Amino acid sequence: MNCIRPALGALALALSFTAAPAFAGKTLDAVKQRGSLKCGVTNGVAGFSAPDTQGRWSGLDVDTCRAVAAAVLGDGNKVEFVPLNSQQRFAALQSGEIDILARNTTWTLTRDASLGFNFTAITYYDGQGFLVPKKLKVTSAKQLKGATICTQSGTTNEKNAADWFRAQKVEVKTLVFENFEAAYKAFFAGRCQAFTTDSSALAGLRNKEAPNPEDYMILPELISKEPLAPLVRRGDDEWFAITKWTIFALIEAEEAGITQAKADELKSSSQDPAVQRLLGGGEDLGKLMGLDKEWSLRAIKAVGNYGEMFERNVGPKSVLQLPRGSNNLWSKGGLMYAPPVR
Repeated sequence: MNCIRPALGALALALSFTAAPAFAGKTLDAVKQRGSLKCGVTNGVAGFSAPDTQGRWSGLDVDTCRAVAAAVLGDGNKVEFVPLNSQQRFAALQSGEIDILARNTTWTLTRDASLGFNFTAITYYDGQGFLVPKKLKVTSAKQLKGATICTQSGTTNEKNAADWFRAQKVEVKTLVFENFEAAYKAFFAGRCQAFTTDSSALAGLRNKEAPNPEDYMILPELISKEPLAPLVRRGDDEWFAITKWTIFALIEAEEAGITQAKADELKSSSQDPAVQRLLGGGEDLGKLMGLDKEWSLRAIKAVGNYGEMFERNVGPKSVLQLPRGSNNLWSKGGLMYAPPVR
């Protein structure tokens, strides 16, 4: 018996630590004091982050930031969107100019290990492809021998294309631009025979920016894995937890059938413990991250669940007209999987 008591005491002590509330991190404190969340986004990529003619931002990355703002500040509109090009984005996060970088950024080992950031949770599984004019009469990127390829500098796209064509023993010329808009405009102006970037962005360019979308096609090859995820600075574990678990909550909300319109109703009527945890009717999980009990309810009410975000911004009814594919829930043949919110 004497041998068992110390073990049980150690277990009780360990369990007591798991229930301890988190101390507010410096980023959370700064965001609350400022009254707004600073979110780094693109200069304008349809479906992910782009302003309309009135300057209101929309997109999958934009919704991610709105969800975090709702969880932390109680209002999804309390976000300052900071447009950044590929060269500016990491420096802006390192310097503290922004609190979150949600700028369709690919999660790679080099970026994860060397820049002082934490990738939070994957919000879109993408892959790099090629957009070409149909008049070129090619059906594969392997037929682009001697072609000039337009792309943006400072991205994984530039390196991926060079590696892929080298492996295929296909010689091409690359025309690199610092600005994304300059790169695709050069392509549509005929300076290049192909444009390469993430396939989601190619769909947006073809459907929104092309002089005549029917004159262009996306070639079948996907030459890379491009898991896109928001980033935060290392060293603030509370802020890291808040950002990633807000994303996970939106994914789990879709699994649980919680929609933006039905969130309040389900909080009152549902007997499902998983639903109640997400909507603030069950155990208080917010205190573990320095938030209140309804943090995830507010996030869901601000932007909807992940499926609603996808449908609105990049799905078949959006300007991108993308199928759900790999970005479907794991239970429906996709890769979207959230650890349990419990």
